[in-house]
Amino acid sequence: MMLRYRRLAGLALVLLLAAPAAASAQRVNVSFDDIDRPTLRILQNFTLRHDDTVRQIVVIGGDARIEGHVSEDVVVVLGKVDLASTAVIDGQLVVVAGTAQIAEGAKVAGDFVVVGGADTPTSFSPGGTQVVVGTAGLGEGLRNLVPWLTKGLLLGRPIVPSLGWVWLVAAVFFFLNLCLSVLFDAPVRTCATTLRSTPFSAFFAGLLVLLLVGPVCVLLAASVIGLVVIPFVLCAVVAAAVLGRIGFARWIGMSAMPQDDPADRGESLRSFVIGSALMTVAYMIPVIGMLTWILAGVFGLGSATLAFYGSYRRENPKPPKPARVVLPPTPAAPAPLDALGGASLHAGDVDAPQPAVPPFASLPPEDASRLTADAGSVPGNGTSVTAFQKAAFGERLAALALDAVAIAVIVQLLSLDRHGDFGDRLMVFFALIYHVGFWTWKGTTPGGMICQLRVVRIDGRPLEFAESLVRGLTGIFSLIVAGLGFLWMLWDPDGQTWHDRVAGTYVVKVPRSVPA
Repeated sequence: MMLRYRRLAGLALVLLLAAPAAASAQRVNVSFDDIDRPTLRILQNFTLRHDDTVRQIVVIGGDARIEGHVSEDVVVVLGKVDLASTAVIDGQLVVVAGTAQIAEGAKVAGDFVVVGGADTPTSFSPGGTQVVVGTAGLGEGLRNLVPWLTKGLLLGRPIVPSLGWVWLVAAVFFFLNLCLSVLFDAPVRTCATTLRSTPFSAFFAGLLVLLLVGPVCVLLAASVIGLVVIPFVLCAVVAAAVLGRIGFARWIGMSAMPQDDPADRGESLRSFVIGSALMTVAYMIPVIGMLTWILAGVFGLGSATLAFYGSYRRENPKPPKPARVVLPPTPAAPAPLDALGGASLHAGDVDAPQPAVPPFASLPPEDASRLTADAGSVPGNGTSVTAFQKAAFGERLAALALDAVAIAVIVQLLSLDRHGDFGDRLMVFFALIYHVGFWTWKGTTPGGMICQLRVVRIDGRPLEFAESLVRGLTGIFSLIVAGLGFLWMLWDPDGQTWHDRVAGTYVVKVPRSVPA
């Protein structure tokens, strides 16, 4: 029985979310025949007269008054149900996010479940389980969400101008964000500056964080110590999202009215107010409002992540790699003058052989080492790998196909494709390990070796494990969005894909003579 009314309530909620906004002005009736007559009302009230009988009643976003006979169940979501003294329900009565008013003499043969509030007489006794969660005030408050759902959420806008309580909530959030903008001016300013300089990277960093926060929490939950860390991780993500959203508002204001000094608190406050006002206007527009809300969250989270990473790098810089110093060859000792048959030649004579001048003798030691050591150079010729030609789309596609064949062969050998859905997840995980491992070890994959391709950082240095992992995880996202992340390189000025831009890498074409 419990499973049955749960199924009915779930069906009612699905119908509510799937109902179009135009249903607020129309009546939706479902009738199969004249005997059973099941009834459905969406965003409409319904009344069953005392001399009438129906099989089942479902009312979503409206009120129901029952005076007659219902042969099965009654489900009311986000509304009020009123049972008169003559009402008889042979099945269950389920009220979700609403209230129930039961008169003396009303009968319910099945379960009586109310999430909200119920006013029942002392003599009322349903035939099944009686469950009431919440109070009448809770039910009335939840019913007030109906206009916001029909005029706001279903239209794709967070703010409905005709609802007063929505403006009250918006004012509270604006005041809290204003206080946070003043208290945490430096972090918010850094987020706004990051958005101003690298908006594209901030967007993909935000997407990457949203994709990784779930798997990271799952991995942490696998250990006892990780369970303690999960709340801190979630708090950090929430704090970054809040401050980043405030920085997004300030960035919008700075774009609308240029700010001469980013560190000026008065101008920063002005930018925040202007940006918040423009975002509020956008929130009232159907579809655009929800899109603005989502973009503000993604951009804000990404900017906060990049700002934190930049601050961490400044406080903990990587130690510089020692430069490779090439010592000049030792000059051979000059032969004796007499051995050359020049007994009459003296060291000071013009025709006398002079000792060889060692290379770089006229240069300071640091200049000589700079000529022979370059962190982004190819061993043996001093040419920067970033100077090589960027790989074409066809070459990268060919390397990807070769790697896919290699992965498929290994998967067949390991029999990973014989475990159903779990095997598919193992294959994705194995492909990630395959690419990250080869990028870290050789800077390319076996397919890239055949096509003479190499993945390098923008500064010319080889990839490290962190960059390889970020590139691999972002590559999964580039693939699942219909491959748009890979196709991006076709019109990118630097020939980079989405995962190239996030990881800060290039794919270049290198000669076979260049060692890996």
